[in-house]
Amino acid sequence: MEAELEEAWGGVWSLLPWLASGVMVVGVAVPYIPQYQEIRRTGNTDGFSTRVCLVLLVANILRVFFWIGKQFELALLLQSVVMILTMMALLHLCCTVQSSNRVSIKQHRITDLDLYYFWSWSAFEDYVLFCFGFTLMCAFITLLFLNWAVFVEVLGSLAVMFEAMLGLPQLLQNFSNCSTHGMSVKMVVLWTAGDVFKTSYFAVNDSPVQFWVCGMVQILTDILILLQVGYYNFGSRFKLG
Repeated sequence: MEAELEEAWGGVWSLLPWLASGVMVVGVAVPYIPQYQEIRRTGNTDGFSTRVCLVLLVANILRVFFWIGKQFELALLLQSVVMILTMMALLHLCCTVQSSNRVSIKQHRITDLDLYYFWSWSAFEDYVLFCFGFTLMCAFITLLFLNWAVFVEVLGSLAVMFEAMLGLPQLLQNFSNCSTHGMSVKMVVLWTAGDVFKTSYFAVNDSPVQFWVCGMVQILTDILILLQVGYYNFGSRFKLG
C-alpha cells in the first residue's frame, strides 16, 4: 500500500513542472480579463494606459527573437505568443470603444504619423502595421547578427528591460489623472501574484538572469501601483467627508 502511495505521489510530483509551465503560458492573459471586462462595461478607456500594450508587445516580440538566438524554456516562448495575442485583443477593444465614442461626439479619426500622435492612433490597423514593421526590423537585424553572442545577450536584456517597465505607463497614467478610476485593481493584484509566481519559476528553473531581475522590478512597480490605489481612494474619501 505504501509503495502504491509513493508511486502515486511520484506521479503527481512529476506533473508539477508541466503544470507550472502551463500556468506560465496561459496565466499571462488572466490579469487582463478584468480590465477587458471593465472597458466593455463602462465604454471608457481613460483609466487604462494603452502604452502598457506597447511595452508588452515590444518586449515579447524581442523575446521571441531572443529565443531564436538562445533556446531557453519553450514555455516562455509560448508565453510571449499568448501575450502578443492578448495585447492585440485589448488594443482592438480600446480602438472599438474609442471609435464609438468619437462618432457620438463627432470627433475625427486620428491617422497622423506625427510623433505627437504615436500610439494614440484611431484605427486598430495602425497598431497592426506598427507591430508588423517592428517584427520585420527585428527579423532583419537578428538575421544579420544571430551568430554574435553579445548581440543575442543584448537582445535578451532589451526584451526583459521593456517587460520590466510593464507597470510604468499605468503608474504614470494614474499619477497624471490623480486617480486610479477606470483601472482594474484586480488586474494589478493579478499582475502582482503572477510576477511573484513567474519570478519564483525563473529562479527554480535557472532561467537567464535577465528574466528574474525583470520579475523583481515588476513586483516593485506593482506594489507602487497598489499604493496609489490606497492613496487616491483615501484622498477621495477624505474630500467627500
